[in-house]
Amino acid sequence: MANYPIAVIGSQYCTPNQVDVVISRKVKTLRYGEFVVSDMNGNFMFKVKGTTFGWHDKRVILDAADNPLITLKQKMLTEHSRWNAFKGESTDEKDFLFTIKTPSIFQWKTKLAVFLANNNSKEKNCDYLIKGNWSDRSCVIYAGDSSTIVAQMHKKITAKSLLIGKDNFMVTMYPNIDQAFIVSLIVMLDAINAVNDAAVIGAAAGLGAAIGAGF
Repeated sequence: MANYPIAVIGSQYCTPNQVDVVISRKVKTLRYGEFVVSDMNGNFMFKVKGTTFGWHDKRVILDAADNPLITLKQKMLTEHSRWNAFKGESTDEKDFLFTIKTPSIFQWKTKLAVFLANNNSKEKNCDYLIKGNWSDRSCVIYAGDSSTIVAQMHKKITAKSLLIGKDNFMVTMYPNIDQAFIVSLIVMLDAINAVNDAAVIGAAAGLGAAIGAGF
């Protein structure tokens, strides 16, 4: 828990009190990666504009007034799953904010390292670390490789969410942490796991076809 505001996107998104938010995604949609983030009273805080299903390469996070805050872009042809974040709708290096990547090529449980733009460790020492189980929506965000928790998420299931086909989960953000930054990490976490899930499904389908063909 930080004793002073830690602003990555903007100090206006840091508050001295703990904040619980609900992140909702429509399951039955033609567009992938679209979310709405609201407080516990149902007030919109952020929106996430996704891309057409099947193209997991870009997300834009908007504030409640639809102003673009952050653009998240997948870095292609890398050894590890990696996404970069930029200010506004930019993807220029001068507007680079941070990167998130998987520390290892293969992993059974969620583990992602976050490196801010001013990190000079050549990615040896991360600024934030995400651990947990994405399939259960049970992940914790730590400050660096420490036991200090800055945010954590857990599944939120209601009869209404099941009825209207929404994937809902809650995120608890601790005092003084940049809430827009935490939302961007959750969106990247979702995107990386979606790509990994698609790869596993594709590999399984290929193996099944090979077995069926007698190989």
